[in-house]
Amino acid sequence: MLAERKIVVVLPAYNAALTLERTFAEIPSEIVDHVILTDDASNDDTAAISRRLGIHTLVHEKNRGYGGNQKTCYAEALRLGADIVIMVHPDYQYSPKLVTAMAAMITSGHYSVVLASRILGTGALKGGMPLYKYVANRILTFVENILLGLKLSEYHTGYRAWSADLLRTLPLERCSDDFVFDNQMLVLAASAGAPIGEISCPTKYFAEASSINFRRSMIYGLGVLRTALDYRLMRWKLKTSALFADAS
Repeated sequence: MLAERKIVVVLPAYNAALTLERTFAEIPSEIVDHVILTDDASNDDTAAISRRLGIHTLVHEKNRGYGGNQKTCYAEALRLGADIVIMVHPDYQYSPKLVTAMAAMITSGHYSVVLASRILGTGALKGGMPLYKYVANRILTFVENILLGLKLSEYHTGYRAWSADLLRTLPLERCSDDFVFDNQMLVLAASAGAPIGEISCPTKYFAEASSINFRRSMIYGLGVLRTALDYRLMRWKLKTSALFADAS
């Protein structure tokens, strides 16, 4: 616990056998009450390693996609009574050591969402982020900041902390089961007026770390633009959106 708040870390996993143990070893056990891993029908020993490490492990019999995996993670975290839920990718691309700092930003009461940004500072390119991904990240973030009226350094990190109170209000079942889930979830939080904070985070790109290919990146990028545009058109009352049906 931290400030008498129950901290739950969720690990949405797919073929993470080579990196899971390193990731888990750096999660600060002194403040984290539960660690949950959802194995999205991996083809390797992810679930077996997770159980050996003593992680609370759930397994999808069929692959439900990145977003579908997260839906299971968050539902289980809330079922276990989490006050703060922090998503860490088990591919060791992000530093789990920042869990304490991110949780503290939530417990401060200043933020309901905290993003670990690869763009703040100089971590992204130094950590090996491909140049095309870096450029796409900057362009998408620029457009989203205009359409959403925010000033975030990036929207595309996979390392996020959430207030459980906010999570319970977000209609996550409306979000995609694919990679654009992350972005839809964040825009839903923004549409609810949730205060969003950021922290600088180093990142590592290496062979064992998960990464979507160029084609999937393009699909993701188009989905991000559509989500932000739908939000803006909804705000201007020029379009209705099932995703933002409850937004005012």
